[in-house]
Amino acid sequence: MKNILMIGTGGTIASEMTPDGLTPELTPAQLLKYVPAIRDVCRVDCVNLFSLDSTNITPAHWLQIASAIRDSYDVYDGFVISHGTDTMAYTAAALSYLVQGADKAIILTGAQKPINYDSTDSKLNLMDAFVCAASGEIAGVNIVFSGRVILGTHARKTCSKSFAAFSSINYPNVGILLDHRLVCYIPPEAFYAPGFYDRLNEKVALVKMVPGLDPDVLDYLLSRSDALIMECFGVGGLPAYEDEKLLRLVKKHTAAGKFIVVTTQVQNEGSDLSVYSVGHGLKENPLVLEGYDMTSESLYAKMMWILGRTKDPREVARLFYTPVAHDMLRKE
Repeated sequence: MKNILMIGTGGTIASEMTPDGLTPELTPAQLLKYVPAIRDVCRVDCVNLFSLDSTNITPAHWLQIASAIRDSYDVYDGFVISHGTDTMAYTAAALSYLVQGADKAIILTGAQKPINYDSTDSKLNLMDAFVCAASGEIAGVNIVFSGRVILGTHARKTCSKSFAAFSSINYPNVGILLDHRLVCYIPPEAFYAPGFYDRLNEKVALVKMVPGLDPDVLDYLLSRSDALIMECFGVGGLPAYEDEKLLRLVKKHTAAGKFIVVTTQVQNEGSDLSVYSVGHGLKENPLVLEGYDMTSESLYAKMMWILGRTKDPREVARLFYTPVAHDMLRKE
């Protein structure tokens, strides 16, 4: 029987009603009491790192989770992380860069309703997560939710209330679960020695472009950041308007060593800056990087990971365009 470590971080799954609304209160050990069948699947040890609504999760918490996995990696056959849904996709992306090449399952799960509710998805998701963690058929960072196994670098929360809260963006589901039986579509790669990282550069910003955006917003963000991710329109591109101030700002800040990542705010199919004139000129700037089919969550985490290692433009570009956990499928 496999040995699995359950790492608790809070979230709706562990919440109870208080005078101030739902608040994470339950420990991992208390959660397991609601799903006794898990003990027929694997042996479980528990550690409660913190009890937070995932809205309050920060990059420092990502490092804490990665450290807990690193410190116990050789002891356990897999890991289950109970987590709130609101920022679960960001945590999954971050862990994909902080723990690379894992040959064991690192599963994040949670719920839209607390585990002590009569109508809840908590028990299903928790059981499925342990089935995956102990299966030997899943490796690396994945989200298990509503019967789907979603790669950590392509997950996004797409429903705020429905039980099927997460979708896989620009990548197929790794597998599905039917009555707690795993059907794995994509077998794991063969890795032998995981790479652990313990540094993130938090001076990365993300902005969603809107028609007529005040250029001073970008100027402010770039002045306070080492990198800015811009969610642009369509396949990507920078509005020229009449004064071309946005383009001048890009040239100004990249000349000062700041990095700009251009992606699309359209959920599916990715960017292509070569299509329109509003994007074509950006491709000539070596400090402007294109996100292609990566999610914004992964771009945000990847730039933190990269800039935590280097700010050399060539090395940044090399690391950015080197796929990690299948985060980037298409690049030109």
